[in-house]
Parts: sequence; structure tokens; C-alpha cells
Amino acid sequence: MERLKIALLAGGDSPEREIALQSAAQIEQALDHEKYDITLIDLHHRDWHYTAPDGRTWQVDKNDFSLTVDGVRKAFDYALIIIHGTPGEDGKLQGYLDMMGIPYSSCSMTSSVVTFDKITTKRVLAGHVNLARELFIRKGEHCDSGHIVETLGLPLFVKPNANGSSFGVTKVHTREELPAALDAAFAQGDEILVEECITGQEIGCGVLIAGGKEYIFPETEIVPKNDFFDYEAKYTAGRSDEITPARITPEVRAELNRMTLDAYRTCRCSGVVRVDFIVTPNGKPYFIELNSIPGMSPGSIVPKQARAMGMSLGELYDLVIADTCRK
Repeated sequence: MERLKIALLAGGDSPEREIALQSAAQIEQALDHEKYDITLIDLHHRDWHYTAPDGRTWQVDKNDFSLTVDGVRKAFDYALIIIHGTPGEDGKLQGYLDMMGIPYSSCSMTSSVVTFDKITTKRVLAGHVNLARELFIRKGEHCDSGHIVETLGLPLFVKPNANGSSFGVTKVHTREELPAALDAAFAQGDEILVEECITGQEIGCGVLIAGGKEYIFPETEIVPKNDFFDYEAKYTAGRSDEITPARITPEVRAELNRMTLDAYRTCRCSGVVRVDFIVTPNGKPYFIELNSIPGMSPGSIVPKQARAMGMSLGELYDLVIADTCRK
């Protein structure tokens, strides 16, 4: 049987580039190479290249999504997208692959556009999940610190509207800290969200619907040793405790499962997704964000959840590949 020729697309153009490369390396190692012919392609702006074992690099032909190495052309059957941020999570790459007629592992272009944009995601999910109050601000608009604090209270969060891994996110404790936080968020993009701070347990919920079956992963409780689950806490060993399964009641677990599946379906997701919540002390979950291409590096949450449910990373992506190829 001929192996499926997979382009494992990694890297990308966002501050999350290095994490995406780590995620792709772990997935390449986990996949069954007897079943798949895997070629890791590093995307960085217009440079889409494969690095051969001898160190030579070869460019992807974007006209037909093929790769020619030493005169031998390979036309890819499938794209496994492991790019956090642009162009993997914001729909750009999906649009290109749709034009090329290549099936891929992630959410569709439309779903990716929606879920990458935080304010749009909240508007779509309103009525389906509990949401923190927010103010949406565009660069150049007047930002009155007094009005923001009066409306949302303190502490509060300032975050870019379209970014991941907590880049540009600040937890603001005093009115005096707000201008610098706004500047940090606007340094990552032209639109930002200022949200009220919901206190409680942070819970990450992995989910996949494939072959008509729902796979709800054991929830992970995230206990950061920093002020919140920022970039350092996410990717530095020892800066957070991640407890799987989470220490929650059966009632809270049931509500998290309901909201996670509702968010997945409402946003028309495909592939593996992680939905993050804050659960208040009285057991009420509030939606934080939806990660359409969650981290798969050694320290990431979803691989740990898969192991906790008795599934290897390779088995997880067998399900994703089979399902998205079929679609």
C-alpha cells in the first residue's frame, strides 16, 4: 500500500514560531512512518522549505504544492498544519490549501478566521458559553483609563485581539499600570480587548470530533506560579503545575464538557481543539479562548491529556488524518 504523502507544515510568522517547530518535531516523531511519507516544511513568510538530512534546502513550488528534490518531484496528498498564529491559525494557509485541493488537519478557513479573532469568537459564542465583560478598542481610538476601570473594575486583562501564547497580555492591578498594558497589546496588533478579571481555576479542555465520535479529553487544571498563565508559565518547566484530570466536581466537569462541545460545533471546528475556561469558586465556567491548533510540544497540555486517556499522539493524529481525508 502506497504511503500517504504528508506535508507537515511548521514554523510560521508569529511570535509562537519556535513553539510550532517544537510541536511539529514531536508529531513527526509520533507518526507511523510506515503508514505516512512525512516531509517537514518550514514556513517563514515566503520561504517554504524542506531541509534535507545533508543540510541542503529545497523550496516548495507554491503553484501546485509540490517539492522537487534532486530532480524527483513529490506532490503532497495531505497537509498537517502545526503552525500557531499566522498563517496557520488565522485561515490564510487553509485558503491556499483549499485552492490547491489539498485536505488538511485543522479547522476550515472560515472557522479559523472566526476563532483567531477573539472579539468575533465571543460574538459567535454569546448565549452558548459564559463570557467575561469586555471593551474592544482599535488603535487610534481614545482610551480613557478612568472609563475602562469604572466599567470593568480591577484587576483586569489587556490582550491583543488576534494573538496566542499570551504575547502582549498584561494583568493590570492599578489604573496607573493601564497605559503601559495598552501599549504592550497594541505592539502586537491594531485591535485589543480589555476584559474583566474572572478569578478561579483555569481549565484547559481538549476535544476532537472524528468519524462521528466525540473525544472529550480529561480536563487539565492549570496552576501558574506567575500572576497568570503567561508565556513563561506556559513554556518554562516548573513555572506552572498542570493537573490532569482537573480537581473539579462531576457537575462542573459535565458543564465544561457541554460548553466545550458547544463551542467546537458552533465555531464549526475540525481536528484537535483546546478550549480554555476559568471556573469561579462557585463552580461557574467562563470561556477564555479557543485554540484551533493547540500546542503539541513536549510541555503542551493536549499531548498530556491524550496520554491520560490512554491514547498516544500518533494514534490521535491517525484519527485526525483519517477524518479530514474523508471529508
